Amino acid sequence: MGDLEHLLRRHLADWRTGWSMGSFGAIAEFHQDADEAPVVDDPRNLLRATRRGAIHIDRRKLAGIRAVAYETVSPKRHRWSQAVSLCLSDAQARRSARSVLTELGPDDDAIRGIDRTGILFDMGLSLPQCDFCIRTSDPKLLAVLRAGLGRSLFEHDNPALMAILGAHPHRVALTNIGRIEVYQKIGGPDTGGVSPPGPHTHLLPKLLKSGRTHSANTPIPEHLMPLGSLHPGNPVIGAMGEDLPFDDGLHRDFQALLDGYGNPEIVAVKRRVTDGLAKGDGPESFDMPANRFARAAVRLALRQQARLAEHLGDVALGQAVARWQKVHDQGADAENEDDDAPGH
Repeated sequence: MGDLEHLLRRHLADWRTGWSMGSFGAIAEFHQDADEAPVVDDPRNLLRATRRGAIHIDRRKLAGIRAVAYETVSPKRHRWSQAVSLCLSDAQARRSARSVLTELGPDDDAIRGIDRTGILFDMGLSLPQCDFCIRTSDPKLLAVLRAGLGRSLFEHDNPALMAILGAHPHRVALTNIGRIEVYQKIGGPDTGGVSPPGPHTHLLPKLLKSGRTHSANTPIPEHLMPLGSLHPGNPVIGAMGEDLPFDDGLHRDFQALLDGYGNPEIVAVKRRVTDGLAKGDGPESFDMPANRFARAAVRLALRQQARLAEHLGDVALGQAVARWQKVHDQGADAENEDDDAPGH
């Protein structure tokens, strides 16, 4: 628990690390800017808030949390995503999974004192491990929401969803390890059709219909359920999704996390690839593993070595990687590719 608590404290203080809580298709994200001053900063209690959003991880739940580090393949061959999921056992993770709009009362546990008189409403998304809520004190929105209690937000004649989109209440993702709160506007017409920089939420009905608790491309052990994730600074992708020059320091940092919290089989496969390249082995000497996550690890290792070779100006390594990629990263498993948006 001590190692995990240290990890969480360190990354809460690192503006490059993003955070997410929720389920597949409904995600709340917390992000900070480099020069953004917190309005609440309580590292001992794993709590941090800015004027745009907040996060709190419950220290009392740390003993039950299993951290799972992983990487996912991007559709863009020069990129990849990375995260550390914070998981509980299935039994410990499950919440109420309400299917209709439900009033929960004042948010006594709101991170900022000013928000504790706001009224929480579970949006009724039937999520197994997260109560995805809105919080408001707006009398007009309260009236609309209370008139729609007990109904699905997605009923065609329910005005509550449009009222929410127009009023931009706070969104609050509640899980059994903590919460994320988002104070910014909901992405849509009022934000130019895109999510605002910094803390924001995504609600994607098509993904919700799958009933999944997480993407099929994340190697979460079957007996665990991810409730949230931390997304350490990515060595090739910036905070706004832009391409970055390869950052060897950030890459090494996450490889250390992968060694400590990742699947040992995946770590071993990546090491086989890098060892083979270092010894000058040809790609035909490497047997592609049968496991889909291990196959993805081969592709990831090659892409990372390609970026490293470019960064170092190592022409020989770059040429060797290209030969391996012709054999092991051509027409590969499309199902192993994720978009680069954390937490989806």
